[in-house]
Amino acid sequence: MSQPQKAKHEQLLHISKRAALPMWKSWLIRVLSVVASLILCAIIIVLFTGDNPIQIYATMIKGAVGTTRRVWGLLQNVAMLLCVSLAVTPAFKMRFWNIGAEGQVLMGGLATASVMILFGSKLPPALLMIVVILASIVAGAIWAVIPAIFKAFWNTNETLFTLMMNYIAMQIVSYFVYIWSVPKGSGKIGVINAATQAGWLPSLGKHGYLLNILIVAVLTVAVYIYLKYSKHGYELTVVGESENTARYIGINVKKVIIRTMLLSGALCGVAGLLLVSGTDHTITRDTAAGRGFTAIMVSWLAKFNPLFMVLTSLLIVFMQKGATEISTVFGLNDSFSDIITGIIIFFIIGSEFFINYTVNFRSSKEVAAQ
Repeated sequence: MSQPQKAKHEQLLHISKRAALPMWKSWLIRVLSVVASLILCAIIIVLFTGDNPIQIYATMIKGAVGTTRRVWGLLQNVAMLLCVSLAVTPAFKMRFWNIGAEGQVLMGGLATASVMILFGSKLPPALLMIVVILASIVAGAIWAVIPAIFKAFWNTNETLFTLMMNYIAMQIVSYFVYIWSVPKGSGKIGVINAATQAGWLPSLGKHGYLLNILIVAVLTVAVYIYLKYSKHGYELTVVGESENTARYIGINVKKVIIRTMLLSGALCGVAGLLLVSGTDHTITRDTAAGRGFTAIMVSWLAKFNPLFMVLTSLLIVFMQKGATEISTVFGLNDSFSDIITGIIIFFIIGSEFFINYTVNFRSSKEVAAQ
């Protein structure tokens, strides 16, 4: 008796793959998930703090876009997160789980800082900038291609390999930061070439971040075209869907893996360049600031579409900026503001389930009738 009863019980709930929804319906589900998360957060805020949730949400908006300076800071952070997200996307689309973007960004940034420090006073400005750009791209690409080679020829686990290389990169950066620290032993380099600005990316007009934003905008379009319309983009998509199919139709899988990771690492190197030469003008082990891991979520939420990544990057950075402002204004600790951000992101991720699957409930009478 127990087995039939168990079978009947299991039939009360049935989850099935949903047919592709129109774009407006899928985005409606995402918007409703954000609304639901805001309602839940409002309840939590009232229960645990007694503060007015509307005021807290208004403070969140103010913290992100309340002034012109904050708007530019928001756009700069969106650009940097988007750049790293673009970098990991080709690898993810190929089903190569590159968790090492953090380290690849750091190595690109370290190469940038190295050239600025060692050759800042020895090379003409134009030549110095060319060397800075090439060094950052090559460093990021080399750091990414190492696990790609091991994966292509010996089928190693790329997730663990790339993850461990993050920590190696952090220690390498820490070593050179100590070597170049000013004053010696302080553990901080300080602003590199502050007097001459040698190796700094030029500012456009009054906005120091504008060039960074424009570069990332161009990269976004370029990566979109590469993935959607190029032969290389087609090949990495086929490899991601089935390596056996790719081999059957004559695609060199090893070559595609190595080539795609070279591209991924090179883009991470560009992110390191923009952070060190265009934003911070220094290097620390925290220069990447966790963007390598956050980029994974950005890429997945956008379903590997570079254009949609603009929206997901904006959403996450907006939440981060707003959460910081909430902590400051209302005297709440960082953990509480992170809880609010986490709930909202959790609902957005959860909405993807309802976009891709449908849940069918059946009454016990219907089950018994069968």
